[in-house]
Amino acid sequence: MSITAAMVKELREKSGAGMMDCKTALKESGGDMEAAIDWLRTKGLAKAAKKAGRVAAEGLVGVAAQGNKAAVIELNSETDFVARNEGFQELVSKVAEVAIGTDGSVEAVAAADLGGKSVTDTITDAIATIGENMNLRRSAVLSANEGVVSTYVHGAVTSGLGKIGVLVALDSTGDKDKLNALGRQIAMHVAATSPLALSTDELDPAVVEREKSVFSEQARESGKPENIIEKMVEGRLRKFYEEVTLVKQAFVINPDQTVEQAVEALAKELGTEVKLSGFVRFAIGEGIEKEEQDFAAEVAAATGQ
Repeated sequence: MSITAAMVKELREKSGAGMMDCKTALKESGGDMEAAIDWLRTKGLAKAAKKAGRVAAEGLVGVAAQGNKAAVIELNSETDFVARNEGFQELVSKVAEVAIGTDGSVEAVAAADLGGKSVTDTITDAIATIGENMNLRRSAVLSANEGVVSTYVHGAVTSGLGKIGVLVALDSTGDKDKLNALGRQIAMHVAATSPLALSTDELDPAVVEREKSVFSEQARESGKPENIIEKMVEGRLRKFYEEVTLVKQAFVINPDQTVEQAVEALAKELGTEVKLSGFVRFAIGEGIEKEEQDFAAEVAAATGQ
């Protein structure tokens, strides 16, 4: 039977084994997927197979920086206990460092070389060693043509590793130390406020339309004329923008000014343009639906009670 790339990919996803091992397993089993998984398990190459379906919503966010470029990655595990494992922490740090040399996509980071193996294969080895499912869920790279990319890690367990990781890019020819100081403060602000976008122009149009629709319905309940309703909606949208866009938010370091005004103040101090060009915020496990475990039921099932 001809072994296709799609079959190899499917087996790799199911077993967590390396690509060549998957190809060999399929050949040995005549293309039978379940038999191939058993072959890999027999050879000790698919220790992670039965763990692949388990939800990995814990873990760590890792941040690494080099020059005017930085990367942030999210590597999930099943339990917070593993996030405290030194081997797991070292793995997250190394993956973050490797990510700097990529375009930031998960595919590129997963395929990147890490000590002679791909990141994917290195993670698979770690799954077999540590005994929990793991998943490289997200990655991003941010750079500044001229200027700095500042980083911040909230809830840090060690340098560059924690529960929330933030990158902030400031483009400028001004003093790097002062740029980095403000960039770090803005990164701390982002960790605390979780803005939806940098500016109104970058907001998802679908999100804006949904909010506008809600505001319109609320305004119409007042019974006021359409021209008044229109102004009410405009006012509520402005308030919404102030709450969810980074540049319009009140700066947590100094609530009397917006983040945009804080950047303008630094530009005036340095005597040169400063542009807040981008940010990335990863919080561990956000958006993942965690499994609720009923340990009493599991014990009962195991004991036949």
